Amino acid sequence: MIFSPLARAITLATAGSMLLAIPSLASADFIKDSKANLGFRNLYMNQDTRDAANTPANKTKAEWSQAFILDYKSGFTEGTIGVGLDVYAATGIKLDSGPNRTADTFPQRSNGKSVDNFGKLGGTAKAKLSETVLQVGTLMPRLPLLQANLEGRLLPQMFTGGMLTSNEIDGLTARLGHIDRVNQRSSTDNESMGMNRLAKNLINKKTGNAVTKNDTSGSFDLASLDYKWNDALTTGYNFGRLEDMYKQHIVTALHVLPLGDQRSLKTDLRVSKSSSDGDIRVDNKAFSGMVTYAFGFNKLGLGYQKMTGNTGYAYILGTDPFLVNYVANREFGAKDEKSWQVRHDYNFAGLGIPGLTMFNRYVKGTGADIGSATEGREWERDLDVSYAFQEGSLKNFNVRWRNSTVRSNVNKDLDDNRLILAYTLPLL
Repeated sequence: MIFSPLARAITLATAGSMLLAIPSLASADFIKDSKANLGFRNLYMNQDTRDAANTPANKTKAEWSQAFILDYKSGFTEGTIGVGLDVYAATGIKLDSGPNRTADTFPQRSNGKSVDNFGKLGGTAKAKLSETVLQVGTLMPRLPLLQANLEGRLLPQMFTGGMLTSNEIDGLTARLGHIDRVNQRSSTDNESMGMNRLAKNLINKKTGNAVTKNDTSGSFDLASLDYKWNDALTTGYNFGRLEDMYKQHIVTALHVLPLGDQRSLKTDLRVSKSSSDGDIRVDNKAFSGMVTYAFGFNKLGLGYQKMTGNTGYAYILGTDPFLVNYVANREFGAKDEKSWQVRHDYNFAGLGIPGLTMFNRYVKGTGADIGSATEGREWERDLDVSYAFQEGSLKNFNVRWRNSTVRSNVNKDLDDNRLILAYTLPLL
């Protein structure tokens, strides 16, 4: 939905009216456990593709935008089966852009210009029986099989479907999900789901042609089990199927070893196997793992990732792939690609500046099959600095700068800068 100024006002007013109407419909727990926030998100994004073949106008993508986000989550009514309602309403406004320099922040018109504003409106009905919750409607999951992209642009990626989450057994979380549509982060439409096309190794076996954006699926089903053995160890198994495209198994293990005196060692291991479901040729095995040593106000991490099989890592187009070397702009998941990462985090509370944090990371990938005799090689370097005001009138205000440099013959070179100003106003 592309919003005019009047439509924006109507959207937010409608969501506000729903919140005002809730007290007359709900029990005390429905209201008492409700949470509502009004978010303000300002994003400046500048991407230089460093493509000499492009004109300067096409080479640099730059946009400045503002979002207003209402996020309401109710509690549950009293009774054996409690019911509730979540509401998400957002509008994005373009502050500066131009022809041929849109940065995938807003929907685009046929002339190459982005629209002046757009909006997203979603609702989720939910019901709770004992320790089991059913959600139907708008979903933004962050699961190994399906990680919605929430912060890559101005507004998040959203899905429609149903999710059943059970915590009936102590330590065990079980999930069943069915997804039928996706609303991409810069889109206004609910669409069928596509598959990411890494390094042009995906082939439609029926036609013999490479997979394109026109190859889509109308159904994604998932099941997952996570078990927390103790405070140190959690393991998980996940199975997902994007109908007529791929099936995927993911096994996870997360272990934190306390070493005393503000020191610990965290190990994060992820193994997956993806295969065909239908006419799309998918054959991938992926291993990724990261070990992070925390000491004082520092964290030092080392990661390794390896792809085997005839295709790259499989995931739904637009989502965040569940790989330790998926970073700001690259996932390092092409066919046969091997990559390693080094990362350092620092919390400036150690220098008397609470709220200020920073991390640097470097990822290098080699051995990628890019469909030619040339070896696919790429690297990415990221710097992320964030400051959250701790008190006073600016509390809940966050300033973040993200800077990335990418050099690659697997995809394209990139210099990326993003400045994000975010403020959250609690309403309930």
